Amino acid sequence: MTQHHPWSRYVALGDSFTEGIGDPEPRSPGGHRGWADRVAEVLATRTDGFAYANLAIRGRLLQQIIDEQVDAALELRPDLITLSGGGNDIIRPNTDPDVIADRLEGAVERLRSDGATVVLFNGPDIGMTPVLNRSRGKVAIYNENLRGVAARHDAIIADMWALRELKDPRMWAPDRLHFSPIGHTTVARMVLDSLGVDNELEPYNPEPLLHRPWRQARVEDMGWAREYLVPWVVRRIRHQSSGDGVSAKRPTADGMSGPGRGAFGPDAAQRP
Repeated sequence: MTQHHPWSRYVALGDSFTEGIGDPEPRSPGGHRGWADRVAEVLATRTDGFAYANLAIRGRLLQQIIDEQVDAALELRPDLITLSGGGNDIIRPNTDPDVIADRLEGAVERLRSDGATVVLFNGPDIGMTPVLNRSRGKVAIYNENLRGVAARHDAIIADMWALRELKDPRMWAPDRLHFSPIGHTTVARMVLDSLGVDNELEPYNPEPLLHRPWRQARVEDMGWAREYLVPWVVRRIRHQSSGDGVSAKRPTADGMSGPGRGAFGPDAAQRP
């Protein structure tokens, strides 16, 4: 029996994580699919007239998400909202996770004002991630603050920290900053589980990783730093963002393809 759910209008807010960077899909608006599209595809198969908007833009700091996306989301009258923000703030030097969480709480209060279900994302355990692992302690503090925010405003936590599968390097895109298609699918399954929605998204059953000789690993690390890390650092120094000039890929709450169909045709929700 098909499991129904109570939501008919879903709006996703955030940065590159929610935009779907790392999961290229030419048929998707903006050229990226991501976990939020996958969640919407599954939800669309369970409710007639389901509508979905994605306002996320890569590189956005939390205050930019609040300023640019919260009011726009409320104007779309959603009954389901996902909000992922603060990660780009946390990884910057001299930022305070307590201050960032306080800022987020104000946004959550506004998003909950009309009774919409709000899903928040804590940060994944980045202890195994080059460079970003220095922020692991700040991420943990932020996560604990988010649990308090969720409790006070009756929001749902999508628990990225507990998603141990994300320690597998195959979950990450070549830039090691965003998730791969497998990673986005894994996150989508977790979000749907958090909402209590059964799904048939393909679970990840990986083959054991092959051992990499130390010298090969170092060569790969140097190649990664040259191609991805250095440009990222240069953008920080120049106060530039990867999202400069980018607009939201789904700015209006449009209908999906209809019951039994995802955004890209039959059975799209089941594809990895």
